[in-house]
Amino acid sequence: MASTRFAPDRGLSVRMTVTMFLLGLLYVAFMAVLVAVGVRAVMVLVIAAGLLLVQYFLSDKIALFAMNGREVSPQEAPELHGIIDRLSAMAGMPKPRVAIADSDMPNAFATGRDRKHAVVCVTTGILRRLDAQELEGVLAHELSHVAHRDVAVMTIASFLGIVAGLMTRFSLYAGLGNRRNDNGPPIGLIIFAVSGLVYAVSFLLTRALSRYRELAADRAGALLTQRPSALASALTKISGDIARIPTRDLREAQPFNAFYFAPALSGQSVAALLSTHPPLERRLEQLAKISAALGR
Repeated sequence: MASTRFAPDRGLSVRMTVTMFLLGLLYVAFMAVLVAVGVRAVMVLVIAAGLLLVQYFLSDKIALFAMNGREVSPQEAPELHGIIDRLSAMAGMPKPRVAIADSDMPNAFATGRDRKHAVVCVTTGILRRLDAQELEGVLAHELSHVAHRDVAVMTIASFLGIVAGLMTRFSLYAGLGNRRNDNGPPIGLIIFAVSGLVYAVSFLLTRALSRYRELAADRAGALLTQRPSALASALTKISGDIARIPTRDLREAQPFNAFYFAPALSGQSVAALLSTHPPLERRLEQLAKISAALGR
């Protein structure tokens, strides 16, 4: 963060460090249980490590492909490039690649393993709905994710969930469900239970970090542009329009919520309690406080 002009966030740095540390401990404990029950997990770990490397180094390309985004040149999208050029100069950071996804879902996301390999993508839906200042607020939010490096941390943090899921499938396909260890419970049952617990804990830890990083990005983006009201207006407008998106389209978009500026959720549900984003009211309250502080 020292090399950019985005407001540093000690709280985010501490939370990212603590989350990675706890996930590391959980990973070690998970491996110890597998070894204790006699599972040869080398092949599964090799596969999981390979998936992690692919996800880490190709995260930008994978995200664009999954969300039907394509990179655009300054000639194709001069206004969009102009805003990102200005924000990158203000933040003192390399300009990321710019992409547009053909979707009516009003949203945006940033991804990439570091500042030199980052891409910021907006949907055609958000371009139609927001004015220049609102779009600038959203893009400042996304650029702060790149500056904070929290996208890379979230990618690595998801590794343990991948391992747990692979181990569950491995135990089923390898026929471990009926094998017993010293007349104890079936090995497959132990693996399934431990994998489920590991996945649940890693899920909750990454969701908690994800919610905080969205607040951190709102804060950093608002302070960079000095226009928190524009970001609040964009949030209100986007959240209201997402509520009118067909339910089928929302369900298709929900797997990508961790990337998006605003989550694809409709109504109140258990999913909202475990959302990747904090409630709209919490985000607007924070922006109102920033606006009042800037006014003084």
